[in-house]
Amino acid sequence: MAVNREEIIACLNDLIESCRDGEQGFRSAAEHAKHEQLKEFFGRCSYQRAQFASELQAEVRQLGGDPNEKGSVTGMFHRGWMNLKSAVTRGDQSILSECEWGDDTALRNYERVLKQNLPPNVLPVVKHQYTEIKGTRNRIREMEKLAA
Repeated sequence: MAVNREEIIACLNDLIESCRDGEQGFRSAAEHAKHEQLKEFFGRCSYQRAQFASELQAEVRQLGGDPNEKGSVTGMFHRGWMNLKSAVTRGDQSILSECEWGDDTALRNYERVLKQNLPPNVLPVVKHQYTEIKGTRNRIREMEKLAA
């Protein structure tokens, strides 16, 4: 099934929102984490998601579209909830859970987009980012088990 240029741009803009949400969410996690190693890990994840958003924005521009610059409204609510929860609960364990939830959401968005008939220049970018996010989510799950 062929997907038109506007649909591809819309899909990529959705992924940009997911990446910006992740960037902000991981930045918030880094600010609230108690352990220095987690702060550093979350900081790297935030930077990575910013890079992913930039890559996707470049692809949208190449397709002649206007890339999204910000995260989603849902992401903003999620970040606010994470800030509240981390302040009220035990800290790092709840932050890890929230980051896992955020990455699960991002992965679902990527899986939806990967089902589209993406152009050959876009597909490898989206696949690579999906694989990286999946690896991060799996690492977060491992950290959660160790922290439990």
